[in-house]
Amino acid sequence: MTTAGRPAQTVIVLGGGIGGMSAAHELVERGFAVRVFERRRLAGGKARSVDVHGTGTDGRRDLPGEHGFRFFPRFYRHVTDTMARIPVGGGRTAFDNLVEASRDEIARAGRVPIVMPAWFPRHARDIELLLHDEREIATLGLSPEDLQAFSVRIWQLMSSCHDRASQEYERTSWFAYLGAESHSEAFRQILARGLTRTLVAATPKEASAEVGGTVLTELVYATGRPGRSDDRLLNGPTNDVWLTPWLTYLRSRGVDYRLDTEVTAIHMHAGRIAGVTVKGPAGEERISGDYYVSALPVERMNPLLTEQMVHADPTLHGIRTLAADVAWMTGIQFYMSERIPIIQGHVTYIDTAWALTSISQAQFWSGYDLSTFGDGTVRDILSVDISDWNAPGTLTTTKCADECTRDEIEAEVWAQLKASLNVDGHEVLRDGHKRSWYLDRDISVTTGGDHDAEPLLVNKAGRWVMRPAAHTAIPNFFLASDYVRTNTNLATMEAANEAARRAVNGIIDASGVDAPYCRIWPLYQPWMLAPLRWHDARRYAQGLAWDPRPPLVIRILHTIATFLGSIGHRSRPSSPAPRSQPPASAG
Repeated sequence: MTTAGRPAQTVIVLGGGIGGMSAAHELVERGFAVRVFERRRLAGGKARSVDVHGTGTDGRRDLPGEHGFRFFPRFYRHVTDTMARIPVGGGRTAFDNLVEASRDEIARAGRVPIVMPAWFPRHARDIELLLHDEREIATLGLSPEDLQAFSVRIWQLMSSCHDRASQEYERTSWFAYLGAESHSEAFRQILARGLTRTLVAATPKEASAEVGGTVLTELVYATGRPGRSDDRLLNGPTNDVWLTPWLTYLRSRGVDYRLDTEVTAIHMHAGRIAGVTVKGPAGEERISGDYYVSALPVERMNPLLTEQMVHADPTLHGIRTLAADVAWMTGIQFYMSERIPIIQGHVTYIDTAWALTSISQAQFWSGYDLSTFGDGTVRDILSVDISDWNAPGTLTTTKCADECTRDEIEAEVWAQLKASLNVDGHEVLRDGHKRSWYLDRDISVTTGGDHDAEPLLVNKAGRWVMRPAAHTAIPNFFLASDYVRTNTNLATMEAANEAARRAVNGIIDASGVDAPYCRIWPLYQPWMLAPLRWHDARRYAQGLAWDPRPPLVIRILHTIATFLGSIGHRSRPSSPAPRSQPPASAG
């Protein structure tokens, strides 16, 4: 492999999760020689699916399990762009394996659920649902004052300038930003705690308002724009329809991707990375290259960080603090003997002690006959995420999830699901239909307490200054993980992919290779809000607070922009995007 008549420069990628695979993808397509070292025996990191070993009988496949269900909201641009370049056979790409959910549900213990369209209303039934939900929201116990206060805070996020969001809101917790203490218990339980725990696996008093607000506003923007659903999922087990074809593609392009090989040390010499030590099936060996990309999660990068590295780039010191800013967000699957008629999308169990969310998989896995898995009796998989492991259980145990045995975790999760779904005389979940279950193998139970081998970074208030950039001050060392500074600014597959693109762009600069930069998208912001954000930028530069009532001229400009935007939506063709292309909604 050569570039402009010279041997290709070699890049060593530490970690083979989404960040590592994304970096390898972009690098090999630009002519670099790439070697990836992944400690697991499966590619994909936290995104991978797994086989539940020993469950397949009579020649059937083992049951599929997940670290947690996959979710590709509409504001994901980077990872879906990469998926559109991963062939899966038959002229299709991994992007074609994304399917849309039509509904999302908020389930409540003992109360009728709230069902919402997952897309901009497409027909009368969607509008009917929206009107019905408005009436149902009143049953949550939220007062008109609660709803008005929350709406004002969301509007403030939408109409604030970038500097106010990235500096003022980033240093403020979601709980403080909402002024939750001055509102009702329902406000605190549902709007402050419930949304934060399920979306970002964090307590509202820790999570940054800028991060929590970004997620909420992006979801609002997505459902407010005609086009695709904001809730997209894969149409089969993650490894089958995405990660295994991806690994195959990378290797077909020449990437040396080694599984079951862990990075144990990073070595520096003369201000540069001189090599890494890896430990694989054949023992330890030292590996060297021209450039190095760490795509390891923050808690695994931290012990590899040396004083030499921190001295060469003091911004890396923030990794030591960020390594402790992790929480558990882990999956459990229930294998059912019948289809589960919950909803054609995700369910958020807004008042569950352990902040549960779920998806019924079979309805989306159209090409999979679940009777060919396990013992042949499974017809559906209820895939559940547990987002709060530090709260006491309420139904079968009073212990926190991280203190329970695996059986205790299963019993309490099942009880919380039934309490939220089996309401108003409808028995959605029945004990007799549960064939078996699987709790992610990353959870290990010991006498000293449970342990999660792959926790999730939580973006706490005030931590942005501690997060390093993808291009470090060490000339040949780059970072491609979800703790890196990115536009996405949330520990997700999207952030890992964006960080990888930024790292590759840095390598292009450092190497002098004549190759195109990886594309980076900003988060979507409706252009009709530009007059309001411009006004707020001027106020922020003068040290003034956000203005809930901007001058009349600004309001007029905003009204004109909104009107023009609505004309644009009406005149825009509604035909679907070309096959194998990522979403076309520009950021």
